[in-house]
Amino acid sequence: MTMTANPTTTSQPANPMAGQCPKVLLVDDDTSLLRLLSIRLTSEGYDIHAATSVEAALQQLSSQVFSAVLSDLRMPGQDGLYLLDYIANNLPTLPVILMSAHGSITEAVDATEKGALGFITKPIDHQKLRTVLNNAIAQTSSHPTHAWHRDIIFRSTVMQRLIEQTGLVAPRDVSILITGASGTGKELLAKAIHKASRRADKPFIAINCGALPEHLLESELFGHKKGAFSGAVREHPGLFRAAEGGTLFLDEIGDMPLPLQVKLLRVLQEKAIRPVGGVETIPVDVRVVSATHRDLPEAMKEETFREDLYYRLCVVNLRLPSLSERPEDIPILARHLLQQSAEKHGINATRFADDALLAMTQAQWQGNIRQLVNVVEQCVALTQTPVISLALVNQAMLQTTSHWPSLTEAKDEFERHYLNRVLKMTDGVVSKAAEISGRNRTDFYKLLKKHQFNVQDFKGTSRPEID
Repeated sequence: MTMTANPTTTSQPANPMAGQCPKVLLVDDDTSLLRLLSIRLTSEGYDIHAATSVEAALQQLSSQVFSAVLSDLRMPGQDGLYLLDYIANNLPTLPVILMSAHGSITEAVDATEKGALGFITKPIDHQKLRTVLNNAIAQTSSHPTHAWHRDIIFRSTVMQRLIEQTGLVAPRDVSILITGASGTGKELLAKAIHKASRRADKPFIAINCGALPEHLLESELFGHKKGAFSGAVREHPGLFRAAEGGTLFLDEIGDMPLPLQVKLLRVLQEKAIRPVGGVETIPVDVRVVSATHRDLPEAMKEETFREDLYYRLCVVNLRLPSLSERPEDIPILARHLLQQSAEKHGINATRFADDALLAMTQAQWQGNIRQLVNVVEQCVALTQTPVISLALVNQAMLQTTSHWPSLTEAKDEFERHYLNRVLKMTDGVVSKAAEISGRNRTDFYKLLKKHQFNVQDFKGTSRPEID
């Protein structure tokens, strides 16, 4: 059984969060107490949702985002400690306050050790409850204006929980690995982490590790001395030094070559860099946030990514969901992007037709937010009316089915095409193919494994190249 108490007065929220009433879940098998607490807290401005069992509470937790949970300790079936354990494991940023009619020091200590923010004995002292509850709400709204994640547009529960987790770890200066498919907004989340950290007034520097060859990437990261290599006509400080005191975002870290992984690991361990061509080490104070669309645990099994580096980079893993996992966010994202694009291009486009917005919500966005941005841009560029029609949206979605690839995806596609041609030219003879490619055989075999080529498939395929 579940009950929902809706506000019957217009009183101000007890602790407003960006103008919204704090949403609190009450859990107690005593329906009389539950109704009394609901009425009292609702009159004080809380948005109260109630459940008479842990099972009913879990259902609400799976579909809604709460600011705090107030639960009885002893109930038939699953009890308050079970609920506390569930929340600690699945919603670690959600504060829990436990109540008990048979309170004891032992129970209070046990609940606190398991992660409860407060412990209140019955009969309830309402002033004490108000104080503990206000403290709990304050914990979930330490950034009342939410300025640090203002650029991340969402309304979905899955994104709300990700933002809550991000807000918890961002100030703690640990290394964070952001995972998720291409186009989900990993750099945007990295910037939000930086804004919510103690390093927010220092530089945020980003680099795509898959966009540069190994020797150039090393120079970009660690710097180089004048004359360190051909073309090094002046000293270059490198991005670690440029990000001093701030955050260095290593995008597509899964594409970093193994030799450079070793050097990065040393920097993270020693908190010092050695520029290319230099002999001295230079201390650096930089927080590293990295991101990848690759399966790094699988890459570790294939020995293309170092396990020791993975655990240095991934103290906390934040996974960005794909757009298809958060369809309720598509309408507000589309409206936001429409407003941005129309203002940028000076075009009178005010909204999407209802059927056009529905079609966008139901579409499969293989390119995620990057593809959605492309569709909206096309619609704004081509519209002749303020309201964007379904036909225009369908046309734009059809043209972006093969979404514009990221630089890493384009590089992978080039490698596959190149390997296919060079293996055909050499009848699958790896030594010849490696020589033509300018790679040693070991590196060439790694490329073949990466792209799942079988050289036996190319025996006897040699033929003149005609372009």
